[in-house]
Amino acid sequence: MTRIRPSISTFAHPRRGLAAAALAALALTGCGGDRLSGGGTQGESGSGPDPKVSATQPSSEQAAFASMLDELAQVCSWTDADPSGPTTKMPTGPVGEESLAPGETPPTDPIVPAAPTELQTKLNERDRCASVQHEQRIIQALQTVSEPTPAKVRKVLNGLGYIDERIHGLKQDGKATRFYLDLREKGGRLCEAGLAAGEETDVAVCMVPAAGSFAVAKAEEQR
Repeated sequence: MTRIRPSISTFAHPRRGLAAAALAALALTGCGGDRLSGGGTQGESGSGPDPKVSATQPSSEQAAFASMLDELAQVCSWTDADPSGPTTKMPTGPVGEESLAPGETPPTDPIVPAAPTELQTKLNERDRCASVQHEQRIIQALQTVSEPTPAKVRKVLNGLGYIDERIHGLKQDGKATRFYLDLREKGGRLCEAGLAAGEETDVAVCMVPAAGSFAVAKAEEQR
């Protein structure tokens, strides 16, 4: 009786056959996993916030800062019709009044606002008027700070509504602290240069380009 031998291919290289079967199983498992998870990249992007939406929506701090700027500029509402041109007009009332030291007798003659400086004439009406508001409230707040370190000054400015991204050049200068505030809005160029030094605190208007990032060097040139 003649024995029938199976073909050589049936038993040749058994490991190769097992390896091929294993690879096929893994491929099927991987495809099934992708269908279940929705794909690695798509699953991650779908679960997080849309970066385009986040970039266009202001944070709560930015919204509060913008609201504060609008509130301070309300006294300057007469400038909104044409905020681009320089003017010789200045706000009247409490803004134009000089502060008096405790016990000092107010003058009997009407107070005339000081003539605008050359730098102020380069600002639009809204910026010129708003600068007075900012300077007054910042000086009053910082005059009461003893040993005004950068940390203390930042805390006071934050309390007034000025957010960190608008505070620049904050540094110790002897016993005082210097800083700059970027107050640009609606195409304006307004900034403020401050020196926190207790009762000798001073804040003065400065000007920077309307567009682009804030540069302390540019602010120092226009003071």
